Amino acid sequence: MARKTGSSAFMDLLEYFTGTYLTQVRGLSQNTVLSYKAAFRLLIDYLYAQRGIPASAVTFQLLDSDTITGSMDWIEKERGCGASTRNQRLAAICSFAEFAQNRDFDAAASFRGAVRKVPIKKAACREKAFFTVDELKVLFSVPSERTSVGTRDKVLLCVLYSSGARAQEICDLTVRKARFKENGAEIDLVGKGRKARRVMVGSPGAGMLKKYISNRGIDHQPDRHVFSSLTHEMMSVSCVEAVVKKYVAAAKQEHPDLFLKEGYSPHSLRHSVAVHMLEAGVPLPVIQRFLGHASIITTQVYARLAQETVDSQIQKWNAEYWGKYQGSRAVPDEKSHIPDFLKGK
Repeated sequence: MARKTGSSAFMDLLEYFTGTYLTQVRGLSQNTVLSYKAAFRLLIDYLYAQRGIPASAVTFQLLDSDTITGSMDWIEKERGCGASTRNQRLAAICSFAEFAQNRDFDAAASFRGAVRKVPIKKAACREKAFFTVDELKVLFSVPSERTSVGTRDKVLLCVLYSSGARAQEICDLTVRKARFKENGAEIDLVGKGRKARRVMVGSPGAGMLKKYISNRGIDHQPDRHVFSSLTHEMMSVSCVEAVVKKYVAAAKQEHPDLFLKEGYSPHSLRHSVAVHMLEAGVPLPVIQRFLGHASIITTQVYARLAQETVDSQIQKWNAEYWGKYQGSRAVPDEKSHIPDFLKGK
């Protein structure tokens, strides 16, 4: 890339960073790249809305520590983002600052220095929402198999749990990636960082999946996506999220004593199978490989979750037993000033 100055240098480097470097050099997923783009759309929105500076006038020199800090405070107060989202946006800007300095030191050195002065905000640790076995039985019973959509949703929920797959991994699943055997099925998944893994799905889930593929008439079409929406051949992550949200809400309405946690999502099914495997005595290294975690440290969080489940059951038993004994009852709109390369996919 030829060296440029001013706003041209900033925008040219940003376009190369988001359009080429992140995908071709670092090999990041489409969803991760979209997250990076969202961070810079918000930064440009802030500059335009609060300071009247259009994208065409943004320079490295303009982005001092006060400006970056102001934009972070703005997305929290005006956009209602939490501390964790704020930190993600800052991390994206920090990554670009390092990249830009390596490409054009004279232009971007002050920018990187400014970004490094902005502190990471401590975010409250959110409890990972997962389902109990009883809750899963209820959840899986809600979708009606009398309709094609209900059948799809039932299989989708069951496969999300039995495979421990992420939502994007399920969206990417094609017919050729599922191989059925007598005792289950092997499914090839591609996770974060394009890391591939093969998981074994037991007979119940595998049987449902095989029947669903056959009933759709795509069992001899290896490149077809297993799960489709009403409008697209390949289901989107937002569609999967909507499916989970829909049936959790319906299940909770039928059983208000269950589903008491907040923030259930497709990832909750992944959390659930990990916790249940650990409670069943499956070793952590096996769960790590099953989930596709790069480090066992990530998997170890489920050891704490499993212990919390044990503790809660003991507390429940104590309350019931001693109670009887004592005789008591116990998405930002995209503005026209946003550069085209930061919009959409």
